[in-house]
Amino acid sequence: MAALLIVLAAATAVAAAARSTWSPCGLSMLSTITPMGERARRYSYGATAAWFVAGAALGGATLGLGAAGLAALVGLLDLDPRSVLGVAGILALVAAASDGHVGGFRLPGHRRQVNEEWLDRYRSWVYGAGFGWQIGVGLSTFIVTAAVYLLIALAALTGEPLVALLLCTGFGVLRGLAVLLSREATTSERLQALHRRFDELSAPSWRLTIAAQLAVAAVALGATRSPVATIVLALAGSVVAQIHLGPRVRRQSRPV
Repeated sequence: MAALLIVLAAATAVAAAARSTWSPCGLSMLSTITPMGERARRYSYGATAAWFVAGAALGGATLGLGAAGLAALVGLLDLDPRSVLGVAGILALVAAASDGHVGGFRLPGHRRQVNEEWLDRYRSWVYGAGFGWQIGVGLSTFIVTAAVYLLIALAALTGEPLVALLLCTGFGVLRGLAVLLSREATTSERLQALHRRFDELSAPSWRLTIAAQLAVAAVALGATRSPVATIVLALAGSVVAQIHLGPRVRRQSRPV
């Protein structure tokens, strides 16, 4: 049971990090830290990107310290493993409902972005590491997916402080590595092409993130072998299908 929860938390970390690349701050980093931009500022793209990844890893570790503290508290409670998986499954459903805006529901967040004036004020290692930390910590800037919250919750539910620390650090590293997607943006044309591609993939990434959270919920609730959990999961699935597939089916069934 404990190993399963760790796997689910790791999958959530990947989904949260990937989807977060489409946040305004994530996209801003792909426009800001580029070979073209660093050359104009007379800095090395490789060095700045390395500082960014290092800062993001540190940011993830900072988030992990908080999650580790929560995990230590959960460990003291000595909870039944199936109950923990049940809670994890319910939280995953809540996160999916938030990202899907089911019934207008959405978890609270904020719209803070990094201060791009740093680019003109500080050296590349300062803004590289500083931006990276803010991105990697997950909660400092625009939160585009509830999977970030879900990651923290699942990391805490493991009851293992070291595991929680590693999970969140991994999240930070993945967020930081996203900056390497701009490594080929050596001209304005290539940069524009990169962002057009990201625009095209925005909706698919959103749907995949929700699907990932529903998969986490399905596996976690299924592992509890509880009839109540099965009913909850079935109802949640039907609601999501009605909201997301219903309009599409109706559009396709209209006469031309």
